[in-house]
Amino acid sequence: MTERSGPAGDATEGPVPTTPVCYRHPDRETYLRCTRCDRPICPECMRDASVGHQCPECVAEGRRSVRPARTAFGGGAAGREGYVTKALIGLNVLVMVLSVISARSGNAIAGGGLGGLMGGGTPLTEWGAVLGLARFPDDSVGGVADGQWYRLVTAMFLHYGVLHLLLNMWALWVLGRTLEAVLGPLRFLALYLLAGLGGNVAAYVFTEPNRFTAGASTAIFGLFAAIFVIMRRMGRDTSAIVPILVINLIFTFTVPSISVAGHLGGLVVGAVVALVLAYAPRSRRTAFQVAGGAIVLVALIGMALVRTAALTG
Repeated sequence: MTERSGPAGDATEGPVPTTPVCYRHPDRETYLRCTRCDRPICPECMRDASVGHQCPECVAEGRRSVRPARTAFGGGAAGREGYVTKALIGLNVLVMVLSVISARSGNAIAGGGLGGLMGGGTPLTEWGAVLGLARFPDDSVGGVADGQWYRLVTAMFLHYGVLHLLLNMWALWVLGRTLEAVLGPLRFLALYLLAGLGGNVAAYVFTEPNRFTAGASTAIFGLFAAIFVIMRRMGRDTSAIVPILVINLIFTFTVPSISVAGHLGGLVVGAVVALVLAYAPRSRRTAFQVAGGAIVLVALIGMALVRTAALTG
């Protein structure tokens, strides 16, 4: 305790009681004390606590000992802000702008497929879309089977025209914020990337090797499956999700130029990853989720290697 002495004595030579002073400000008398450490504190140093008042040091120590808030599936509470969803949308928009710039023509925005509603190909989509193995007009050979493995990732950020981009980004905005809030930012990002990769691998394996495939819809279909699984796990109503998913599947099978393999691949992988995240045992949740995600990734790489061997063998 830090105290300041009073006068040596009074006229009768008896002891004079000392007055407590703030441990941080020795020139300030006070009769307030920290309810945690019992040190004297002045009004400036007093911090409100659940019971009484505490000094700044005890408040800081208490904050360090409190575990950060987690979601029901082990994710961080920062997911409620939707930072990853916003970043993904921003990245897709940026890549679209670069794609239009690389084309230097309005055909990249619209005037392509679906009666001119979709955009045409650009140098950037030719560089980054999923392509098994093909020979280009300049007689060069390219594709995933030729060693361009990056296409399995870059394709999920490329789009054919503004309408293609807007439809996918609207779905990402609606689904992404909900999933990121309940899963946390890191788990949501892992779900998105694995679903997108799964759809691109499926397109690589089951589509003609000389056909270009691109779009975030591989990841979006994974989010559709994931939100169904997650909502069911939380005991919430999923009746509004099923009709939207069915409509999207009908479009997948009926509209020309849509990658059926890519959409279904993203749907299946998104469902599998969501099951891993949602039903991981609480006692070893993070380890189980990481291991499950790693198994999915290894399986996708294995499928891509088998396809590459078939195309190059």
